[in-house]
Amino acid sequence: MGHYVMTGELLQISLFGACAVSSTEAGGFVVTGAKHRALLALLATAPFGRRTRAFLQETLWGATCYDTGRQSLRRALSDLRRIMGNTYEELIAGSNADLSLDLSRVRFLGHVSSGPFLEGLDIREPGFVAWAAAIRQNPGQLAGLFRGSQELFSPLLPVVAVLPFRALDGEHPTGVLGDWVAEEICRSLSRSHLLAVISHLSCRAMASAQVDITAVRNLLQADFCVTGTLRRSGGNLVLDSDFVDTRSGRILWTRQLAYGAERFLDASAEGIAAIVAAVGAAVAEQALVHVRSKVPAAIDDHNLLIAGIALMHRAVLRDFARARELLEEAARRAPYTPELHAWLGKWYVLSVFNGWSSDVAQETRHALDCTARALDIEPDNAFSLTIDGFAQNNLLRRLDIADVRYSAALERNPNAGLSWLLKGALHAFRDEGTSAVKATERARRLSPLDPFGYFYDSLNATAHLAMGDHQRALALADRSLSQNDRHLSTLRTKIVALHHLGRGQDAALAGQELLRRQPDFTVAGYQRSHPAAEYEFGRSAAAALRAAGIP
Repeated sequence: MGHYVMTGELLQISLFGACAVSSTEAGGFVVTGAKHRALLALLATAPFGRRTRAFLQETLWGATCYDTGRQSLRRALSDLRRIMGNTYEELIAGSNADLSLDLSRVRFLGHVSSGPFLEGLDIREPGFVAWAAAIRQNPGQLAGLFRGSQELFSPLLPVVAVLPFRALDGEHPTGVLGDWVAEEICRSLSRSHLLAVISHLSCRAMASAQVDITAVRNLLQADFCVTGTLRRSGGNLVLDSDFVDTRSGRILWTRQLAYGAERFLDASAEGIAAIVAAVGAAVAEQALVHVRSKVPAAIDDHNLLIAGIALMHRAVLRDFARARELLEEAARRAPYTPELHAWLGKWYVLSVFNGWSSDVAQETRHALDCTARALDIEPDNAFSLTIDGFAQNNLLRRLDIADVRYSAALERNPNAGLSWLLKGALHAFRDEGTSAVKATERARRLSPLDPFGYFYDSLNATAHLAMGDHQRALALADRSLSQNDRHLSTLRTKIVALHHLGRGQDAALAGQELLRRQPDFTVAGYQRSHPAAEYEFGRSAAAALRAAGIP
């Protein structure tokens, strides 16, 4: 998952362990008063950095005397203005009703593992004690605050470290290649929304003759580690790689790849892609094993989101329903993390689109509410923009808004595979077949480890339909259905492809299967709801469905 560094930060706060508040400039101000630090911590942990004056007064000075609390708050703010100087005006704004802290100018230090929340801040007012205790009970709810630091990751993402591959022959050129392989794996993994990847430079500092898995876990805070060796064997270079669970030290898989030394750089690309895909599959499998028979509250943070996403893209309704439980628990633990709300929004879109929804209107509202919440938290978040476009396209048939969302997402992250995939589907719906195929093929290259490969194949099939390559569309639809036969839009794509290939009898059999799975499906309903209904793509599909016996 990508991270960014905020610019113009003026204040740094350590929330876990000893509470420290100071200027980001060397030799700058330091806030030492307990209630002054607590006041800033209360603002820093509030949605959008804003809290009412009444809440602050009651939390920090009690509810016994309103006037005393109001005067105490005014005095504390006056103290902060004196301590912080001109920085105060740039950070803190207020009205008669509330106060706000500009979170874009705040740097959060430490991590939830650094110690108890606001350790040692001895404030005994019941409101403050109750507030701090609630966060200490579930510190993961503040995960989103740490998005601005490159050293820190949301506890809801599995953290992966890729160590440089050691040269067994001790030769410098082999060592350089081993380092290059690790960097390429690291770069590919970092494109995923589902993993936090330790930087290659940090991993390089851990390189040694013997891999210390305990050190990898403690120093890099990694849940998983890719490690291995590179050696010469005759005219070949042999790459041996292991994927290790750093908690248990257990090797989850091993791989061996061999390529001619002279063409190693070019030939190894396929092997590196296979390693990346194996990492994604193993992380998802471990998460699914972990959540089995556990209530959401008992599931480790870094398994919660991955398992929820994996189950959301399975073919069984029971698994799909379980996915919603896990995603909702993840959103409760980290309400400031926009991607969690976006994933939940996608769940509702898929519920409607797969024909599983018992209340389409209500779940459409839920989907849009989730994506709106994600964009409220971070308006420029590429993934949230993409999922909002997905909802606008598939639920509201607002192709114009969807196009704006996908373009904005790709402007912020040109390597976002899902954004390219959904933009490709949009091109297909608008009869832009060549552009559709280019976008969906690019999406697949950029997303080798997503746990919903069937979805990529399904929309790639749609793109090939739009381009008129019905044989390729059929092959992709069949491959998608072999992974998830509940995805009804893929079954529709298959029917259309079979019709255009002149295989009317097979199309009719597929049509019967569609009606068995969705008895209330009609061509008229398709034309009312599908975003491509007014384009040639939609008209052609409707004709093919009628020819296959769909009423």
